[in-house]
Amino acid sequence: MIKEQISVFDIFKIGIGPSSSHTLGPWRAAQQFTASLNQQGLIDRVETIKILLYGSLAKTGKGHGTDVAILLGLSGADPVTFDVDAVTPTFEAIQKERKLKLAGDLEIDFDYENDLLFLFAESLPFHPNAVTFQAFLSNGKAFSETYYSIGGGFVVKEGEDNSQKPQVDLPFPVEKAKELLHWCLSTGLKVSEIVLENELAWRPEAETKMRILQHFAVMRDCIYRGCHTTGFLPGGLNVARRAFPLNKRLMAKSEYQDYTSWVEAIRKGGNGFNYILDWVSCFALAVNEENASFGRVVTAPTNGAAGVIPAVLQYFITFCDGYEEDKIIQFIACASEVGSIFKKGATISAAMGGCQAEIGVSSAMAAAALTECLGGSQRQVLMAAEIAMEHHLGLTCDPIGGLVQIPCIERNTMGAIKAITASQLALQSNPDKAKVSLDAVVNTMWETALDMNAKYKETSDGGLATNIPISLPEC
Repeated sequence: MIKEQISVFDIFKIGIGPSSSHTLGPWRAAQQFTASLNQQGLIDRVETIKILLYGSLAKTGKGHGTDVAILLGLSGADPVTFDVDAVTPTFEAIQKERKLKLAGDLEIDFDYENDLLFLFAESLPFHPNAVTFQAFLSNGKAFSETYYSIGGGFVVKEGEDNSQKPQVDLPFPVEKAKELLHWCLSTGLKVSEIVLENELAWRPEAETKMRILQHFAVMRDCIYRGCHTTGFLPGGLNVARRAFPLNKRLMAKSEYQDYTSWVEAIRKGGNGFNYILDWVSCFALAVNEENASFGRVVTAPTNGAAGVIPAVLQYFITFCDGYEEDKIIQFIACASEVGSIFKKGATISAAMGGCQAEIGVSSAMAAAALTECLGGSQRQVLMAAEIAMEHHLGLTCDPIGGLVQIPCIERNTMGAIKAITASQLALQSNPDKAKVSLDAVVNTMWETALDMNAKYKETSDGGLATNIPISLPEC
């Protein structure tokens, strides 16, 4: 069996919120379906399209913008470049006009109520996040494909597997943490250096570093935008944005014009425990409030957990003098390897493993990256990841109203703080005496995921989602 090969840009993807599994993944699936129609020479023959959403995609699809993402994907829009301010108007126009421009070109009839079906009681066996596209052609025939959004924006077409992806010759293949540690100790390389060596199998080093910095720019801009945007989040829960007033209170009378001067003003504001704690929370809140508002974020490794890594990275930049390109690249590269290990050995999909698979994994990634950037050894890096995940085991996914808002946004602040704490614990510990390995925690997380009741896996069928009375507007 060919082992899965995961790049830094598989773990970190630029996209639009609010969910990597339920927004970005279905968006990519819709794009792949239109590409299949093109490859088969069928796109000009399409008269109508039906979309069938199964399982978790059906149950929380509207709250997570699955319907929005699919229609934009079928329309030829790309989540990396599409204007986030045009998301809602474009979706509403398709509903109102009952027309869809397939691949941005062929206009076909599309009735939202009858052509996009939420099959709440049906699930497909391979994965809870399933969508089937049916194109009905002018010759009376139909063309159909089913896709699975397996977490973190990853998409698998039915009948395909990872062995069909192009393989490269990685100098340091890694499936488990013990293999990563072996390569680190035998070569003397840091985790981030192992990652950058492997990335050379896909592209030149300069390109990898440039793209990592592009991803950082999206994180940076997302934090800054979230801290300077007021109002309420969409969806009907009437959740007020908190990053804006928190930023305003913490900045007091400080003056700044842009991100760089803002960071400098924060630095000058102090370094007390409560002050730093508030800022880490503010950074995380900012990202996930943007995510909840169809803003542009970086999956890290998912959208629901997109605030943890940017918040910890921003903490490192602001309070640990880490605003250097090489340090930022090191941070993101190291984090990606830990995310890759969790994806290979367990899951990064809340629909498969609950929120431990999202917030837990992102916290482990951030803890590892921070530890390496603060001078920790390779063993301490893995220890930090283990500590962070150990204290997220069993965390359920129970979004109120199917929206990535309550408790999702606050959980990012918790994940960020736990990552920093885990890093400090690892840096002050002797990893040779650790009782629990990262691989043991990955295995435990997967066993916990398998044992977890389905109602706690991104279905809004249990937990807070059923214990908090709400009244959402009709969709």
